[in-house]
Amino acid sequence: MKLSEKQFKRSMMCGEVGLEQVNQNITLYGWVQKRRNLGGLIFLDLRDRTGIVQVALDPQSQPEAFAEAEKLRSEYVVGVRGLVQHRPEGQENTAMATGMIEVQATDLIMLNSAETPPFYIVPNVNADETLRLKYRYLDLRRPDIQNAIITRHHITKTIRDYLYNHGFLEIETPILNKSTPEGARDYLVPSRVNRGTFYALPQSPQIFKQLLMIGGYDRYYQIARCFRDEDLRADRQPEFTQIDIEMSFINEHDIQVVAEGMVKNTFKEILSVDLGQEEFPRMTYDEAMAKYGSDKPDIRFAMEMVDVAPAFMQSEFKVFKNVLESKGAIKALTVKGQQFSRKQIDGFTEYVKRYGAQGLVWLAYNEEGIRSSVAKFLSQEEIDHVAQLADAQSGDTVFIIASKIETVNKSLGALRLKLGSELALIDESKWAFLWVVDFPLFEYDEEQGRFMASHHPFTMPHAADLEHLISDPGRVKARAYDLVLNGVEIGGGSIRIHKQDIQEKMFTALGFTLEDAKSQFGFFIDALRYGTPPHGGIAFGLDRLVMEMLHLANIRDVIAFPKTTSASSLMSGAPNTVSAKQLAELYIDTVK
Repeated sequence: MKLSEKQFKRSMMCGEVGLEQVNQNITLYGWVQKRRNLGGLIFLDLRDRTGIVQVALDPQSQPEAFAEAEKLRSEYVVGVRGLVQHRPEGQENTAMATGMIEVQATDLIMLNSAETPPFYIVPNVNADETLRLKYRYLDLRRPDIQNAIITRHHITKTIRDYLYNHGFLEIETPILNKSTPEGARDYLVPSRVNRGTFYALPQSPQIFKQLLMIGGYDRYYQIARCFRDEDLRADRQPEFTQIDIEMSFINEHDIQVVAEGMVKNTFKEILSVDLGQEEFPRMTYDEAMAKYGSDKPDIRFAMEMVDVAPAFMQSEFKVFKNVLESKGAIKALTVKGQQFSRKQIDGFTEYVKRYGAQGLVWLAYNEEGIRSSVAKFLSQEEIDHVAQLADAQSGDTVFIIASKIETVNKSLGALRLKLGSELALIDESKWAFLWVVDFPLFEYDEEQGRFMASHHPFTMPHAADLEHLISDPGRVKARAYDLVLNGVEIGGGSIRIHKQDIQEKMFTALGFTLEDAKSQFGFFIDALRYGTPPHGGIAFGLDRLVMEMLHLANIRDVIAFPKTTSASSLMSGAPNTVSAKQLAELYIDTVK
């Protein structure tokens, strides 16, 4: 008898069927992963988000179900009722979680057919990402993408539970807000009711979470949607999710303890990884830049940069001499026990040029002396001094870059990571956490000819640097901190300014007039007058955290419906043009 949909009620999920269900009748729903007709028997691999189970259909005992199964193809949607049995001896599949059993179908109903998908619904499919994004609803069926999305859910729940258990309140902040200069460009939303005015989508809940501290909600968190109109790359999206945390009556260490506890708890719950009881190591920004050329160093391997300028103070080598006379830097990396071919070195030279370096000097030390393209320009004393400073011995290679300090750090730091990867120096199984602290409060923008806030304009300076806030902003350090994992920043925060006079000085240092500051942040400046508590916080990028925990290289793989690097959706067609009527209602006249 052919059954209707109403007579089927799912009793469990495909991936949950195991030996405990043997001799039980169950009902499953799912998609046909594969259909095989073997000597009169039909076998279906039935799939849902929990996994795959094998279904067997016998034409002798269940002819109607068998006839229905003959019509099935991949991705058809079906309901199956049947008896769970051990697989015949020798036919077990230990590679499948359900590989010891099969469901011997008594009833089958086809709920929907499907066209042939544009790519296979399998893990690690060999399909162009553009095609996968166009058919994202099909891509979401693939087990590896489903694992990422489901794991993201579990991570989010674990974080919520941890913060709830530590006295935090989850409070939502507005999506439609005033446009304020916080770094990246705002996404703007025109107001129909207030002609010629615009809302801005939040780049972060920064001002509102500080207002919540003023409002007396001393432990706040939010899984917040954020929007930034900036140039994208593999680990950025125009809309992203942030784990936002703010606390009152605390210092940096208090926030870091909460953040570390949250991370350790999440790794233990999700990955069964025990990160230990010790606090994560700390490193100042200046030390990180000096040793690794990056404010998010990967400390899973050594190979630290060293200053070799002292070896060339009297050098006649024009390249080094000019750099030192212009107050530049000369730094080196030592690759222990490695010598490279000229072709390899030429490749490294082209690589560092991407980061602004004009060239790459190399010294290959051996028993006979050195091998180098600049050997004739260097004295033996300089060569020996470099070996001493860079701890180079016979069999080692020293790479040197001379330029402005920013260029040296960026290019030599990039070369360090490339060498670490290519020489397999990085322990991929290691979880290396690091707090980077004491960032500069400002960074100088050459194009605009003024200082900009390195973090955001509400970051508290170190007390010892307050006197230099206006007179010498370049030397001021911030009470800011980032949490780095394996060379990737996963979270960042700061102690905030809670006094109105300091906040006004900060705006002055950034080049705001009093009128500009009041126009942009007047409501916030006013709020500081009413007993603002000392406070601070941290924000984690949820998308990036999930990506790192799953060892994925592309942030789009952990977001259900991501955008491309051109901030568009290949699936829905966003952004798109709208009708003239809609534009007129918003008082917008587009210029072609």
